[in-house]
Amino acid sequence: MRITIAGGGIGGLATALSLHAAGLEQVVVHEAAREIRPLGVGINLLPHAVRELTELGLADRLAAIGVPTAELAYFNVFGQPVWSEPRGLAAGYHWPQYSVHRGELQLMLLDAVRERLGPQAVRTGCRVEGLRHDGDLLVGADGINSAVRAALFPGEGPPPWNGLVLWRGTTHAEPFLTGRTMIMAGNGTQKFVAYPIGDGRLINWVAEQVLDGEPPERGNWNRPADLAVVAGHFAGWTFDWLDVPALITGAEVAYEYPMVDRDPLPHWGTDGVVLLGDAAHAMYPIGSNGASQAIIDARVLAHSLATTGSTAAYERLRRPATTALQLSNRQLGPEVVMRLAHERAPQGFDDIEQVVPLAERTEIAAAYKRTAGFDPAVLNGRASWSVR
Repeated sequence: MRITIAGGGIGGLATALSLHAAGLEQVVVHEAAREIRPLGVGINLLPHAVRELTELGLADRLAAIGVPTAELAYFNVFGQPVWSEPRGLAAGYHWPQYSVHRGELQLMLLDAVRERLGPQAVRTGCRVEGLRHDGDLLVGADGINSAVRAALFPGEGPPPWNGLVLWRGTTHAEPFLTGRTMIMAGNGTQKFVAYPIGDGRLINWVAEQVLDGEPPERGNWNRPADLAVVAGHFAGWTFDWLDVPALITGAEVAYEYPMVDRDPLPHWGTDGVVLLGDAAHAMYPIGSNGASQAIIDARVLAHSLATTGSTAAYERLRRPATTALQLSNRQLGPEVVMRLAHERAPQGFDDIEQVVPLAERTEIAAAYKRTAGFDPAVLNGRASWSVR
């Protein structure tokens, strides 16, 4: 079977590696950029994605570029703790959770593809414009503005905007809390996220704010932001353990883009064509699931093709799961706990238990894990997607 992959991002490269591992070796990745460079900022890889990369033989490479997340903690806008939980190995998973620079992860996957499939397996400066291809299957892994998706669903238009704008940056700063904590502080309409990447002293951050008017260019992740303006939205967010405005203004550069996703689809392809990753199910960056879901897509697609010769099992398993996740993220997913704390105690609280009881907070976190496919017991006990 000859397979063409549109897109050399995380999803496309993970697909090439997964197909090769499953014995499907006639694979070529077509990437529009003339050179794949380490662009972007930080992302999180949850244990279900780390499991798949581990089973692809990439555990050591991933450990070399990632910071193992020890804790996820939510706070209100005054820096008061709302919820925290251990993550990765500390939470009982058989695999870690990592915070990693997106570009470094992409280059790691690219190196592995070229080593295993040969340098000819990735063709840069080669854009897939539609559904025509010279193989048996075209995999559309070409992102939120997918040309393959647009050909399958003409007239869909740009991704819908929800009124929020995000700014992403990185700042060299001292570690906070455990030194491996991922924090989120907010109230449901304004949010700040921070976690260490690289050597642990490079802090990746995301600031989020509702803005009126027209959004920035949708799907453009490289629009520079004015750091002073961004910091102004978070004036007063100076906590005992983190100075948010100082972290923002300490960055060399930050990038602005609107909070967009895609509506769930009735199907992911036709004979000889299938979608994957953001092209299939672009979702709000809630719960750290975007890249992780693309990696899982890749593994399930490879398993489906290798065991049945068809993409049917892949779509049957993955489309309902990612649709549920897209819809959950539109309702804030596990981050709804911050909104609840704000709605019930807008001026802060003396005891979070009197505001959002432990049982309610625990179920919010557990329900999202079930929806996203990383409930610890289920993930640890699930059969492997490897086929040989």
